[in-house]
Amino acid sequence: MPQSRTNLNPEPKTSSPYLMGLLLRYSTFGAAILIFLAGLLLVNWWLIFFGGFGVALGVYDLIQSNHSILSNYPVAGHIRYVLEDFRPEIRQYLLEDDKEQVPFSRQQRALVYQRAKNVSDTNAFGTLDNLYTQGKEWFLQSAVSQPLENKDFRIIVGGERCLQPHDMSVFNISAMSFGSLSANATMALNQGAKMGGFTHDTGEGAISPYHRKFGGDLIWEIGTGYFGCRDDHGNFDPQSFAEKAVDPQVKMIEIKLSQGAKPGKGGVLPSEKITAEIAQTRQVPMGQDCVSPSSHSAFSTPRELVAFWQQLRELSGGKPVGFKLCVGQPWQFMAIVKAMIETDNYPDFIVIDGAEGGTGAAPVEFMDNVGMPMVEGFLLVHNTLVGAGIRDKIKLGVSGKIVSGFDIARMIALGADWCNSARGFMFAVGCIQSRSCHTNTCPVGVATQDPYRQKALDVPSKAERVASFHKNTLKSLASIVGAVGLQHPSQLQPYHIARRLDDGQIKLLSKFFYFADQGALLEQNARADVFNQMWVMANPDSFLANNDALIAYNKDSRDKGKETNAPTEKTTAIVEDIIDGGMLIGNVNNTFRDLPPDHD
Repeated sequence: MPQSRTNLNPEPKTSSPYLMGLLLRYSTFGAAILIFLAGLLLVNWWLIFFGGFGVALGVYDLIQSNHSILSNYPVAGHIRYVLEDFRPEIRQYLLEDDKEQVPFSRQQRALVYQRAKNVSDTNAFGTLDNLYTQGKEWFLQSAVSQPLENKDFRIIVGGERCLQPHDMSVFNISAMSFGSLSANATMALNQGAKMGGFTHDTGEGAISPYHRKFGGDLIWEIGTGYFGCRDDHGNFDPQSFAEKAVDPQVKMIEIKLSQGAKPGKGGVLPSEKITAEIAQTRQVPMGQDCVSPSSHSAFSTPRELVAFWQQLRELSGGKPVGFKLCVGQPWQFMAIVKAMIETDNYPDFIVIDGAEGGTGAAPVEFMDNVGMPMVEGFLLVHNTLVGAGIRDKIKLGVSGKIVSGFDIARMIALGADWCNSARGFMFAVGCIQSRSCHTNTCPVGVATQDPYRQKALDVPSKAERVASFHKNTLKSLASIVGAVGLQHPSQLQPYHIARRLDDGQIKLLSKFFYFADQGALLEQNARADVFNQMWVMANPDSFLANNDALIAYNKDSRDKGKETNAPTEKTTAIVEDIIDGGMLIGNVNNTFRDLPPDHD
């Protein structure tokens, strides 16, 4: 470390340190003056031009007062700003490690590009991973592994009240709005979804003409701004919704409670990105920022949320209706579950968005420090539904940095029914992770409304890449499923994956993560007592915690010496049901997912 940083009274290295410092600070400015003078003497216009520019810049730097570094280092100080502006590109192209995720690693991006372009995605000479590092996970292959002929894995979404169930892929395009994405990117995604037979989530920006052009299956996301189905005051308009929801292209309706990039915060589409088409699609005025409130106006309690999704189900003609959230306060989700049970009305699906999501621009504090990551959020939702005895009534989707077959297989093994990807499909249409989505200056035309920038995105070729990425990712998923000795991803279980701990031990995910017993919350005898405590705090008539109930529960537990680890008759019966001849069948986390019907 330099002496000047460790010694409070350093000895000067020269007899005149001030003069030397002055020369160093103004040397670049002095060089510009000399070049300018040399140009005048030699009558060289190039020297005059460059020298004069340097002199003018240096004079400006000396008289300006906004930037201290320019005042102290005229002309030379600009080098810092140039390097700072190009730092992301320098890092990405010259310095970044293949495995460093910022937020997606070079290896992850390369994998998507290769599969989208239908080129080989195989590598040689061994893995780049350290297989002995903490947190490393791997699937346990079977001695009876086999290649699978069917690679188009599908599920049926739709509960008892649903009149139009949707047959969908286990891998789909996550929510991204027209407005955030360009028209060309939206068309490429939807055409690719049509070609590949998977589903495209509109995002909360409503259904645009570009979603409709190629007829790909849509999930219409309804956010807090009710874009595409709002009145003049920004409130939900049932008639406007019904007119659009009955369109055969709309397969499911998704209520967005929160999103991973900025949970608990509304969204803003800057006025400079709002075109006449966006204004018409979203039903918002031109010339001002398009604001999504932080919470819904159509409901304010869990019970009202249940009534709202039933209203949407009826207005859409009985299509599957569900909601998406990034999990926050657990008792609030449990309050929704209690409202479901008491009204005997269940959503057809729930999508859990992890806090690692990021297609939406957000303050750094929200990106880094608000919301629950995908795995923990999913397990809380999954365990709550299992503990409440209703997991079989609701399909669960997940979204959050999912780009590979392993990512999909891992989440389905933990209990998910399907996976969504946003940034993976953005890479497929040409995204280079410049992280300028919110500036309207996307260099590849994906996340911009600049007509000249988005013109560079060729829709037919990019649609082919979207379909190819989906197809080749499912092919990779099929390879994993076959290697484990199974026929469908829904058969994957937590005990098929091992994880290395920080002390070098290895655990199966079925032992690493907590999985609730069927119906345990209804009896308040979950093995993890924190689930019992959060359950009693949940109030179906309010999103606020019922702290009095928690105090009473804790007092009752102390008085009775409650032992939540003790098995009950109910849990013993369930264990007997899933054990046959000493071999586990079904799902170790008590979720019995039926295999989808065979497809020719």
